Amino acid sequence: MKNERNKEKVADLNINNSTTIMELINQMKKTGGFTSKKLAVASDILTEMTEKCDLRILSFPSCIISTGTRGIIKEMVKQKKIDAIITTVGTADHDLARTWKDYYAGNFEDDDVELRKRGLNREGNVLVPNESYWFLEKNMKTILEECYQEKKVWAPYELIWKCGEFLNKENFPKKEESIVYWCWKNQIPMFIPGALDGAWGYQIWLFWQYKHTDFNLSLFLDDQKLSDMVYNSKKSSALMIGGGISKHHTIWWQQFRGGLDYAVYITTAVEWDGSLSGARLKEAISWGKLKPSAKHVTIEGDATVLLPLLVGSILE
Repeated sequence: MKNERNKEKVADLNINNSTTIMELINQMKKTGGFTSKKLAVASDILTEMTEKCDLRILSFPSCIISTGTRGIIKEMVKQKKIDAIITTVGTADHDLARTWKDYYAGNFEDDDVELRKRGLNREGNVLVPNESYWFLEKNMKTILEECYQEKKVWAPYELIWKCGEFLNKENFPKKEESIVYWCWKNQIPMFIPGALDGAWGYQIWLFWQYKHTDFNLSLFLDDQKLSDMVYNSKKSSALMIGGGISKHHTIWWQQFRGGLDYAVYITTAVEWDGSLSGARLKEAISWGKLKPSAKHVTIEGDATVLLPLLVGSILE
């Protein structure tokens, strides 16, 4: 039987000085061209997710928060386009550090020995001054002392909200650029399953081991909150950027409700090494983490390029 899709002609992109992001994405639907076609499909899925799903999860690794992509994620949280974040602890590190001190542009070819002497840490082509983390350490001590006086057991998502509340109370000039601030403001939980693997978590450990051993950061409370959100959802969806623990924690919980109903995945990893980062979404169907009927697409490419286009199309 002849495939009707073969009747769809490949069209050229037509861009001028008034072309909007949405118009560009709509044109990509007809180009039939590699990643651009996938991006257009993802835009449709993401639009449907925002309209039909009562649970919309955004997962990502922390590295992109050191870049301008932070602003895209912040806007999604600010406009309540998502209901929960699942990420790595570096998101708290970078987001809070950048609220207090600037990061700077660097180069992949920079001399790392020289950077070390200058007190600069290189993440790809982004430079992170040591002073950024000094401010993080100083303010976390204040936040944790306040938390300790309030109660002894905290879920990581509650502690993130406490950090956002602190930014508001101290009225930091750049607080509204912060993802953590908007998570607190809109009461959107940020789940960090590897909460101790970074500067934010290290400060919590330092606080605990120095005369505060009755202070407890409970991952169980995080999982209970996430479990309640997953089990109570009628339609569940996820926009996942990169793999690792943030992706796995997102899809792991979905198997207990029969899988995700919608999913978009952006990755630069290869499939042939068997890693979760390289696994395409359709593999999750075999695990029961994505419904066979789910609308889904995997896009290969750099999230710092693709995410602004994708999110820009739905916000526009």
